[in-house]
Amino acid sequence: MRQPKKFKAYPFDYHQEIEVKIINLSNLGVGIARVQIDDAMMNLHQSAEDKTKNDGWVVFVPHTLPGEKVLARIFRNDKSHSQADLIKVIEPSPDRLDPACELFGKCGGCQYQHLSYEKQLAWKTRQVEELLQHMVGIEASVSSAIPSPKQWGYRSKITPHFKRPRDGKIGDIGFLLAGQRSHLVDVVKCPIAMDEINEMMPRIREETRANAKAYKKDATLLLRATQGRVETNHRTPISETVSTDAGDITFHFLAGDFFQNNPFILPAFTGYVADQASAGGAKYLVDAYCGSGLFSLCLAHKFKKVAGVEVSETAADWARRNAELNKISNATFLASSAEAIFADIAFSADETAVVIDPPRKGCNEEFLNQLFTFGPSRVVYVSCNPATQMRDLQAFLTAGYKISAVQPFDLFPQTRHLECVMVLQKIKPS
Repeated sequence: MRQPKKFKAYPFDYHQEIEVKIINLSNLGVGIARVQIDDAMMNLHQSAEDKTKNDGWVVFVPHTLPGEKVLARIFRNDKSHSQADLIKVIEPSPDRLDPACELFGKCGGCQYQHLSYEKQLAWKTRQVEELLQHMVGIEASVSSAIPSPKQWGYRSKITPHFKRPRDGKIGDIGFLLAGQRSHLVDVVKCPIAMDEINEMMPRIREETRANAKAYKKDATLLLRATQGRVETNHRTPISETVSTDAGDITFHFLAGDFFQNNPFILPAFTGYVADQASAGGAKYLVDAYCGSGLFSLCLAHKFKKVAGVEVSETAADWARRNAELNKISNATFLASSAEAIFADIAFSADETAVVIDPPRKGCNEEFLNQLFTFGPSRVVYVSCNPATQMRDLQAFLTAGYKISAVQPFDLFPQTRHLECVMVLQKIKPS
């Protein structure tokens, strides 16, 4: 294959095949190897900072496991590492399994189908530990990741994509190819999606292709399981029920809106957040980023009063409806701008716990400054992206909070993704 014009030919040639030993996994679920490079050549190419780390050139190889010896083919050399494709596993790990999906390695949706579930949990726990060490510079106790009750067939929502029709025909309908930003792999069945979704997938794909004239550009489908059926209209209200120790809580929301996609782990997940938020004896709860009220309503029985805050008036309205639906009278919901999210909170900070569950980008500086000015006694920070959570943790430590607990949850078996619940307690002046 012709070498790309922008390819940097150091330290490996394009498509050079090398044998490497995998020593670790990255937080993207990619195998990490280190290769010794000639010191003289490395001195010419590396920066002064990189030279101090001269313990081997890093090579990333996807779909490999620690301890494995593999044959890899280089396709890119970056400033301090190279990227390669897996050609062959020479010495497999004892933890290696045969993937349940024939598209594993092609479809970018899953990273860990070849790894035993017990080890998936162990690596996700270790990932959080390493992020604490490398990004925050502390060694805090991290509890073992709590497993999902279902390892397969757990996703209640998937969103297959397809490119705009060509010559009146729709091509592949599925997800991004592993390591690609635009190319798709055709997905007829997804083993991590709920059974209802897989049963409906062939029909929905057929109907979509038959209606190709309706699509003028790239598009995304919605398949959301709800009450034994599959909804495809983003604007249709649907229901989800979560069990708590105070009884079942039913949520109504639009099918296209955000709601956690693994309903099977939600009782344990919300239960843990409830226990941690109330553990300090707080009487009041503020649920920032409350959405349609998942944490507000599942935790309401633990507190005298609850205030859910949302920048979206539509989401706050659904939360109000859900409170009324479940006859929860001690929860109110506010639609506040990001500039004044705590302006209408009348609770005493010393008696208040705050739950935050921000999007993947984490909390912005403006929000954190407001939170620290309010100064709640306890904060339970729920994150789907531990890297941005660690970034924000540094601000919490500077603002006078300490870590009380760190608990990963595996909401997404077979993938690199996890949810991490971090409990932060305000340090009282001595």
